[in-house]
Parts: sequence; structure tokens; C-alpha cells
Amino acid sequence: MVISLMVFAHLKPVLGAESCSVNLPEGATVNHLLERLLAEYPALREWLPSLRVAVNCEYAALNTVLHEGDEVALIPPVSGG
Repeated sequence: MVISLMVFAHLKPVLGAESCSVNLPEGATVNHLLERLLAEYPALREWLPSLRVAVNCEYAALNTVLHEGDEVALIPPVSGG
């Protein structure tokens, strides 16, 4: 299955783009996606403890099952004044 991945802020340089498509096996979870991304982009590991994940505009848990065409966003911590 193919999902759409979007990243924001500090994660753009880590992945080298603000969006891409990722092929995953049927039944894959958010955790499977993160494991796959960590294997391809080891620098992502430093952001993992504070990273939030949204699936189709809703915050998602690691055990959330992904489906064909889902849109997943990786959201790093944001600060401002």
C-alpha cells in the first residue's frame, strides 16, 4: 500500500523533502512506518522522543493501523514567542 508522508519544520532537511510517498505492507502501523523511516533516515532518531504523528489530520498512536492512501504527518515540537 502507498501512504503520503508530510514533514514540517526541522524535519524537512532530515528527509530532504517536505513530502513523499512510502510503500508499506498491508496492515502496517505508525510504528512500522517510523521503523522504516529510521532505517532510511538515521538522523530522524534525535527527533523521535518529541515527535507527534497525525494520520488523516488526527493525532495517532504507534499502534494505529495505516491504510492505502492515508496521509501521515510527522510533527516536530514547535516553539514561538
